Amino acid sequence: MRTAAIDCGTNSIRLLIADIADGVLTDVERLMRVVRLGEGVDATGRLSEAALTRTFAATEEYAELIDRHGNPPVRFVATSASRDAENRQDFVDGIRARLGVEPEVVSGDEEARLSFAGAVSVLEAARDETVLVIDLGGGSTEFVAGTAGGLIAARSTDMGCVRYTERFLKDNPPTPDQIAAMEAEVGRMMDDAAAQVPLDRITKIVGVAGSVTTVTAHALGLPSYQPERIHGAELPIPVVSAAAADLLHMTRQGRAALPYMHPGRVDVIGAGALIWRSIVERVADVRDGRVSTAVTSEHDILDGIALGIAERER
Repeated sequence: MRTAAIDCGTNSIRLLIADIADGVLTDVERLMRVVRLGEGVDATGRLSEAALTRTFAATEEYAELIDRHGNPPVRFVATSASRDAENRQDFVDGIRARLGVEPEVVSGDEEARLSFAGAVSVLEAARDETVLVIDLGGGSTEFVAGTAGGLIAARSTDMGCVRYTERFLKDNPPTPDQIAAMEAEVGRMMDDAAAQVPLDRITKIVGVAGSVTTVTAHALGLPSYQPERIHGAELPIPVVSAAAADLLHMTRQGRAALPYMHPGRVDVIGAGALIWRSIVERVADVRDGRVSTAVTSEHDILDGIALGIAERER
């Protein structure tokens, strides 16, 4: 069957129109627009008019594509920025008017479940492996542990590349004091996650979303953004850490010149890279070197939403 999944996060809104047969997903359309819905939400608690306008314009574009592909069943999922905003009803009303469906402002736990389902749907994992999926978004980061048999534990934390850029990294490149303050807060967030998610049992770490894929592209030195090379890439953790540190300390001009850098990620990749580096190093430390690599997946919450539609419509 054909499905249409929309993931509206803090930094981007993404569309996946896919055909699903026997649990296997085949892309028909996969698009991303950086709309920065969560711009300023961490400070003001509100979605700005400019951010709503950008998001509604992208939604209108997606509505036309969905219509062109036969109006399949649609699920629109909104995450961190929409959860946090006191005027989220304006967002909900605007999406409903343009798309004809009720957007779901999901909890952090549901976001984590969908991210895990999407990531593991295309991974070959041994039955006895305990996989940690990290969904590093603009406003939140989900820590989800599970096996081939299903979820073990999940924790959604209020740290993300947009939120922490606005809160900590005021300069490009950031100052040592700014980096130190952010590292301390990331450490506290990881302590919180580790209280619920068993990092000491992890045998494989998988990262999803734009910050992770961009760090991977940088580590691979790609001549352009190449999803087929990024997906499934398994890199030694010191290589991931070095690439993340390089992006963190670059000037804005240096980041913008990278051939795989999306223009909408230039200003926030430093924070995303710092978070990803901190997580992989923490897991490697907790596991005393028994987890020595990190895997990148191009499949994430968007795939989980699409698969969920198929289950719902079955």
